[in-house]
Amino acid sequence: MFVGSREIQVIDEFAGVSFPALVMYPTCLPSVPTAFGAYSIDVSSNASIAEGQYPLVVVSHGNGGSHLLYRTLTTHLAKNGYVVAMLEHAGNNRNNNELEGKQQNLKNRPRHVRLTMDAVFSDDYLGAYVQQDSVAVIGHSIGGYTALAVAGGTPWSEARQKIEVDADPRVRALVLLAPATAWFLPEGSLRDVTVPILMLSAEHDSFTPGWHTDVVLDGVADRTQVTSRVVPNAGHFSFLSPFPPKMKNAAFLPSTDPEGFDRAAFHEALGEEVLKYLDDKLKNA
Repeated sequence: MFVGSREIQVIDEFAGVSFPALVMYPTCLPSVPTAFGAYSIDVSSNASIAEGQYPLVVVSHGNGGSHLLYRTLTTHLAKNGYVVAMLEHAGNNRNNNELEGKQQNLKNRPRHVRLTMDAVFSDDYLGAYVQQDSVAVIGHSIGGYTALAVAGGTPWSEARQKIEVDADPRVRALVLLAPATAWFLPEGSLRDVTVPILMLSAEHDSFTPGWHTDVVLDGVADRTQVTSRVVPNAGHFSFLSPFPPKMKNAAFLPSTDPEGFDRAAFHEALGEEVLKYLDDKLKNA
């Protein structure tokens, strides 16, 4: 199987904005190296989707990041029977980060995920091939916050004000990568999160150290629903796809890893680990 791609615009009428999402999916047409800004991804643009019914995976990027930074993981999932939507969060991305640190961003992000789900399900091109009751959310860093909020978490501001967000019952599994969870510190914040969770943290992470994962383990309704492990020698940004050589330098932190960490090799293993987990929770349940 190969990987097809389709770029869509998602409308957020509540905020009066739109944002892009790159959707990847299985296709029978051969993939070719295709430029997406500074990155090259092997896809067949706007190719017809292979016949079948596929679970949907929505990916939520980190603070000030890009939806393209998870391309190795997402292409692996699409090649193996998933429709994967990578959205770029309006107001909290590499090109426009005006909502960084603001409560509005915490309200917007979960809504962005739900709107992206709706956009894929209603898409004339893809909608008929996607299983509407079989959705997973992958979130890195503050994307982990986003995933937990969509799955039923109740976030709180630093001033302990409840942040109103809506959960989505279509979400059946989460994958959390070095998740940021400080907004779920008050007792009971995660008790309504009942879906299975794969949570990977980094051994050397100064942005979301170990207590962030403890918030999840101690807060969810059933701790046995969480599969958690620490990736040896990894850093916070090790969950991002390897950068092109011309973008790698010590001053650009997202391109750096702890000494001796092989990001390329890790991402080959990461794709298989996440695929096996989602197959178990979405396809074999």
